[in-house]
Amino acid sequence: MVVTANGNDNKKFKADDKMDGAPSRVLHIRKLPGEVTETEVIALGLPFGKVTNILMLKGKNQAFLELATEEAAITMVNYYSAVTPHLRNQPIYIQYSNHKELKTDNTLNQQGKRAQAVLQAVTAVQTTNTPISGTTVSESAVTPAQSPVLRIIIDNMYYPVTLDVLHQIFSKFGAVLKIITFTKNNQFQALLQYGDPVNAQQAKLALDGQNIYNACCTLRIDFSKLVNLNVKYNNDKSRDYTRPDLPSGDGQPALDPAIAAAFAKETSLLVIPFSGRGSPPPFPFTTFAGLGPPHTHTHTEPNTLESGAGRDSTCRVGMPGVSAGGNTVLLVSNLNEEMVTPQSLFTLFGVYGDVQRVKILYNKKDSALIQMADGNQSQLAMSHLNGQKMYGKIIRVTLSKHQTVQLPREGLDDQGLTKDFGNSPLHRFKKPGSKNFQNIFPPSATLHLSNIPPSVAEDDLRTLFANTGGTVKAFKFFQRDHKMALLQMSTVEEAIQALIDLHNYNLGENHHLRVSFSKSTI
Repeated sequence: MVVTANGNDNKKFKADDKMDGAPSRVLHIRKLPGEVTETEVIALGLPFGKVTNILMLKGKNQAFLELATEEAAITMVNYYSAVTPHLRNQPIYIQYSNHKELKTDNTLNQQGKRAQAVLQAVTAVQTTNTPISGTTVSESAVTPAQSPVLRIIIDNMYYPVTLDVLHQIFSKFGAVLKIITFTKNNQFQALLQYGDPVNAQQAKLALDGQNIYNACCTLRIDFSKLVNLNVKYNNDKSRDYTRPDLPSGDGQPALDPAIAAAFAKETSLLVIPFSGRGSPPPFPFTTFAGLGPPHTHTHTEPNTLESGAGRDSTCRVGMPGVSAGGNTVLLVSNLNEEMVTPQSLFTLFGVYGDVQRVKILYNKKDSALIQMADGNQSQLAMSHLNGQKMYGKIIRVTLSKHQTVQLPREGLDDQGLTKDFGNSPLHRFKKPGSKNFQNIFPPSATLHLSNIPPSVAEDDLRTLFANTGGTVKAFKFFQRDHKMALLQMSTVEEAIQALIDLHNYNLGENHHLRVSFSKSTI
């Protein structure tokens, strides 16, 4: 069946395509927002292949989208059946059309002419780019303005920025195909590929220099010399949104060696010192599609630090839709119920945020609820501590359905299983701008020690840490400051145990030892 695309809302187009219809390279899109543009509809198909035609039925809030191949259409339908597509914060529905082809006639109205003009512009851009379906790295350099790949560096990363946060932000400017994240020169970096170089240019213009959260997590963006990324694994470090079937890689490196080699040749210098005097005005994200409103704020807070001592967090939301809220309560399971205490959980999870309350479950003492100060801290603790060993058992950390941890009723003895740490002096992140925000690292065998009094020698500390049940492999005082040292245990599990036992240990002379994980080795 051939349908003529003339842009008219005529009655011959029946919205009776069935979800289980036979595959077709023409797709029927329903429930479109009234103000949606041709460009936004075309962008839905770009990650999956060349878009060859479009017909908008404005009066019916529907469209027909034709892809170059049936295979591309099948991939698109399969993907969006698992991930509900949204345009302008509204879910839309995509299915196979009964039509097998959209044929453009010569009697186009203004709307139809505009749709064809948009399509021609997109096609022109696509022909200058590497085929989207390609799976190998194209190392042929293009001029920076033509590259669909952006190189992103995040400065002042006091809160974690995940791959999903990047996808959420950059999807405002077009379909994001692939993302690879990694750490280079002790900085979080990413390569992000659009289907269209124009989208990359728009994103760079709008986002370069912006803060994801207020006064921190500053985006530094430049064009990459790469034109296509080869993602091997879909995990928390890399993602190919056009290929949901990719393996997770079981912790193998996500950055392909060919990309790493090409990336090393890039000459752009993006590290710009942070002035600390405010930040650029927030970009009006509300004009773009797909990103939901903030979860925890009813209004958009200004993109600047609050002044005064009453401020309760270092970074509030800077971009609408990227929330510093979210679920603050974690469920931790598979704990060693003979050994675990609220205090030990407070100390370990306190490395990644300010723990407010801990409740070990009365009827299931190998599980606990831990309430953090905000959603970013809970995400950070979950990503770093899930799968680590504590008291000989691999713990599981997930987000809880609970919004808060309830304290026991007054007068009720719950055997010390619940503890309120809301006013603890040991919170690491209460002080705005604290250096602790810059020294958050995954659990490691090497520990960073600080607040060591002059009278305490290397042998004293080696003995102290050996008494936690592990083996001290190496030790080194900082050259300029003997108040600090690095100490290496033989395993990460031993280091976790030592941190739990000895953080805030009284070394005398009113010095309480500070222990955290280090990114260094000795």
